Amino acid sequence: MNPPSEPDGRLTAFGNQLIEAHLWLREELARLREEVHAHPDAHTRPERTWELRAHCLTFCSAVTKHHSGEDEGAFPALAEQFPELRPVLDELARDHRQVADIMRALQELLGDLDADPERVRAELDGLAALLESHFVYEEKRLVSALNALDAPRWRASVPAFLSRTPLA
Repeated sequence: MNPPSEPDGRLTAFGNQLIEAHLWLREELARLREEVHAHPDAHTRPERTWELRAHCLTFCSAVTKHHSGEDEGAFPALAEQFPELRPVLDELARDHRQVADIMRALQELLGDLDADPERVRAELDGLAALLESHFVYEEKRLVSALNALDAPRWRASVPAFLSRTPLA
C-alpha cells in the first residue's frame, strides 16, 4: 500500500499513518494472542514450536522497527518542531524500553520447552495491555503534531516508524 501523498509527492498525514501502523500492529498481536490462547501447549509441542516462535519473532521485529523509527526519527523531529512535547516523548521512549524488556522475556519463554504455558500467556497479555495503553497515549498526544510536522527527509519514502514490515 502506498502512503497518501500530495501532488508534489510529499507524504501527508503522518499522524493518521501512525494510527494505521498501530492498527496493523494491534491486528498482528491479536493473531499471535489468538494462536497462543487457542493452543496453550503449542510452545511445548515440537511440531508447533517453530511456528509460534516465528510468529512471535516476526511480531517483535515489527514492533522493534516501529519503536526504533520513532526513537531515532519521529521523536527527534517532533522535539525539534514542538519542544513542548519533549516530556511526552521521553515518557514514550521509556515505554519503548519496557516493551522491549517484555518482548525479550517472551522470546526467552518461547525458547524454553519446559516453560509454563500460563506464564507465556501472562507475558503476552501483559505485552498487549502495555502496548494498547502506549498506542492510545501516543495517538492522543502526537497525532495532531505529526499531521502538522514538516519533515522534508520523509518526502521520498515512508519513514521506518510508519512501515508495516518487520526488520529486514
